[in-house]
Amino acid sequence: MDDSARLDERQLSKLRWRCRRGLLENDLFIERFFDRYSADLTERQARGLQALMDLSDNDLLDLLLRRREPEGALATPEVVEVLALLRTPPRADAPPPPQLTR
Repeated sequence: MDDSARLDERQLSKLRWRCRRGLLENDLFIERFFDRYSADLTERQARGLQALMDLSDNDLLDLLLRRREPEGALATPEVVEVLALLRTPPRADAPPPPQLTR
């Protein structure tokens, strides 16, 4: 398996579906991640993202908000790399997020 191989459209679509979350806060991080990196996402990064998606919503949010760092079996280079990308703040020139109505 070539870790640096880019995902094809089918793999990317399946990964996006796998990344749907129950917390809006997590979805915002994940959507921004796909908006920025989906064109260049590698198989290695996809494995890291899938490992993060195995977490509960609250545990994932704790990692995204830097309340915790990956530990044990989760602290792989793939996870650390993807988590750093997910944590990258929005660009100053990025459009504002959509307004939510409740």
